[in-house]
Amino acid sequence: MSRWFNIAGPCQADKNYMLSPTSRLPDWEILIQQESYFVVHAPRQTGKTTAMLALAQQLTATGRYAAVVVSAEVGSAFNHDPSAAELAILGTWYDTIAIRLPNELQPPVLTQGQKEEPGRRIRSFFQAWAQSCPRPLVVFIDEIDSLQDQTLISVLRQLRDGFPNRPENFPSSVGLIGLRDVRDYKVASGGSDRLNTSSPFNIKVSSITLRNFNATEVQELYQQHTEDTGQIFSLEAAATAFDLTQGQPWLVNALAKEVVEKMVKDRSIAITKEHILQAKEILIARQDTHLDSLAEKLREKRVKDIIEPILSGQALPDTPADDRQYLIDLGLLRRDPAGGLVIANPIYREVIPRVLVQGTQDSLPHISPSWLTPKGELNIDALLEAFLKFWRQHGEPLLGSAVYHEIAPHIVLMAFLHRVVNGGGTLEREYAIGSDRMDLCLRYKDVTLGIELKVWREKKRDPQTEGIEQLESYLGRLGLDFGWLFVFDRRKNALPMEERLSTQVVLTENQRRITVIRA
Repeated sequence: MSRWFNIAGPCQADKNYMLSPTSRLPDWEILIQQESYFVVHAPRQTGKTTAMLALAQQLTATGRYAAVVVSAEVGSAFNHDPSAAELAILGTWYDTIAIRLPNELQPPVLTQGQKEEPGRRIRSFFQAWAQSCPRPLVVFIDEIDSLQDQTLISVLRQLRDGFPNRPENFPSSVGLIGLRDVRDYKVASGGSDRLNTSSPFNIKVSSITLRNFNATEVQELYQQHTEDTGQIFSLEAAATAFDLTQGQPWLVNALAKEVVEKMVKDRSIAITKEHILQAKEILIARQDTHLDSLAEKLREKRVKDIIEPILSGQALPDTPADDRQYLIDLGLLRRDPAGGLVIANPIYREVIPRVLVQGTQDSLPHISPSWLTPKGELNIDALLEAFLKFWRQHGEPLLGSAVYHEIAPHIVLMAFLHRVVNGGGTLEREYAIGSDRMDLCLRYKDVTLGIELKVWREKKRDPQTEGIEQLESYLGRLGLDFGWLFVFDRRKNALPMEERLSTQVVLTENQRRITVIRA
């Protein structure tokens, strides 16, 4: 049987298409040689565990080290009971090491006396193992940031306590593996919900991250499928996959898996750009586990404080640097080489608004599709009438249902438009910090509609003139000569909904017809 694209758990070379797992891990040789303690952090599903498992096997195979990956996750059930957490963690470590290392490198079983020392069990375990093992120990502790509060502090302090005794009496190197850097681990004590410092793990010499795939690596990964099956991925298909994912490994694999296992099972048919774009729509609509877990984060206040202004095109408020870094570590944002924070990739850029719209979408009343002709085509004039009727009846109550208050009008409008395109079209979005707008592109069969959303905020001037200029530019990129501009009046002294709801057609200098909708 041929290999497959993996989207669940660590990759295995004999079963999965995979790139060199350690090639994206910088400077690991120096860290190990210099007996360093370090942190490896990267977003979920980027290949951290795969890379560390491969590195541990590689180090052990040299005959110079005893290296192993263990997990701290079982301790997270006992975050307020460090003693119980220690026993759970050590129990699973013994089991894991028994499987992954040969007999001569196994740790000794601790005596009853050593087991009865809460707060010292992990230190005692490592000390006894280092003293009995014929090789220096290298230990990678995965899922370390699943631990919190006193349990986390206890584990970190025991590592720090034993650190000066390495390598004869404690592991030569320890790597903590997780989503975030150690300073962002959750601790409830001391009036803070995070450590905000590398202490009590101030022995680390480095904090390294696992980068995403580059465009060449995406092509190399897809080429492995071609070599195994003969099915070709066109260069344009691989390039499109990279553009949509920015090399996020789970997304790169998920797109390919959807295409080759479900959409194009005939291996004689080459994979094209169109197949990748279709797979993107399926992934976004399905919101698989990985995308779902990102969606959960959107409700956290420090995530909302940054994502909300990005979606509305506002400048970022004065947010703590740690909060901005947290969103980068989660993989939601990236720093754009041209400057500024942007959503990490086009797929996440689609997923985030869709997730935020869901609650409002579920609150929508039944809407009869009066915008469709008897032949099932989209009638734009009828669509506008349907929206005005909908907004007049349901706009105000639905604004209160939106998760992100600042972009409530955007969310309600998108919820309505999702009903319109459901099953027969797509809704694409563009937004960025400081642009003060959101652009929507509604595609339904042969009809394409460009839409711009502006908000008239307190103590600001009417944004219509600026909105028309911006929409004209957007319509130019879409190749359209008409579009809609929404101006949502969110000022405290705004007229009542019934009085301010109006439409007006403006003809621009470039002869584009723009319908201005005030709501």
